[in-house]
Amino acid sequence: MHCHYCDRPAAFAAESGGLTVGLCERHFRERLEELADADGLEALKEQVDVDRTE
Repeated sequence: MHCHYCDRPAAFAAESGGLTVGLCERHFRERLEELADADGLEALKEQVDVDRTE
């Protein structure tokens, strides 16, 4: 899978309503920054385990 915004390989995939979109690390971080600025990060934290480390 490739990034939705560029031709890089996707490092992350987001799925909603049966639609899956891939994001490279750079674009994933950019989207997270946008969410943080728009106060949407709290809603995302409720859906994703952000404390997990691998």
